[in-house]
Amino acid sequence: MRQKGQALLLVLLSMAVVLTIVLSVLSRSITDIAVTSRDEEALRAFSAAEAGVEQALVAGGGSGTVGNATFDANVSGFASGSKAFVNPEGLYSGESMIAWFAAHDANGNLVCSAEFPCFTGQNLKVCWGKAGTPATDATTPAVEVSIFYLSTPDDYSTTKIARVALDPNSNRTATNKFSAPDAGTCTISGTNFQFQKTIDLATLGVPAGSYGVQNGLQFARFRFLYNTDTTHQAGIDVNLPGNSLLPSQGLKIDSAGTSGESNRKIEVFQSYGEVPLSFSGSVFSTGDIVK
Repeated sequence: MRQKGQALLLVLLSMAVVLTIVLSVLSRSITDIAVTSRDEEALRAFSAAEAGVEQALVAGGGSGTVGNATFDANVSGFASGSKAFVNPEGLYSGESMIAWFAAHDANGNLVCSAEFPCFTGQNLKVCWGKAGTPATDATTPAVEVSIFYLSTPDDYSTTKIARVALDPNSNRTATNKFSAPDAGTCTISGTNFQFQKTIDLATLGVPAGSYGVQNGLQFARFRFLYNTDTTHQAGIDVNLPGNSLLPSQGLKIDSAGTSGESNRKIEVFQSYGEVPLSFSGSVFSTGDIVK
């Protein structure tokens, strides 16, 4: 009887081990299937969000479906009605960004009206360079700021440029003749910058009839120099006495995709078309541009 009892115990132990192994394999299989399903749903949700961005770029925001996934895309003005703008992307030497003073209508045309107010103001602060950037490196970023304005508001044949070039590296300013930035750092919309300069448009020769009247100031172009090794952002802050709000700087698209229990979101910034660099030369030229 003892031997039969021991045999039964061994059988039960063996069955317990086999059952444990089987349950472990089943659990692992179920987990793998669940993970695979979630990954597939996440990919479908992301693809749906991308489809929402594409629709927003072509036909504006809205909702739709892509297979078993859905998307919801919204379009809004980027930095519209604010007093600060930070370019979302960093720039290398030679690359440029634009901060708009003139507004754009729904079709992307320049306009100044009660519905689309333009910026007016005499002073503005420009900030650039990643926080902690040394001022004396060979690749320390300098920036050229070109202010495009109309000497006679609403008359684009009177377009003129006021320009200032700023370089934190005092070893270079002796030869490039750039101006030095102001002391201290600055923060715009939560982004920290190493260098800053408050610009008085009157000092640059811009008449009060241009910066004090809507559709006089058009835009400011920032062009980076020397930073060939890494990108740096730039921003503009007009939160100064007497200044109005900035118009929209482009389109902000928020698209959310959903598939099963997975949700994915994409945020895209589409800037307004940038004026070709050749335009700067044509403003200064004494004759027509000839190809």
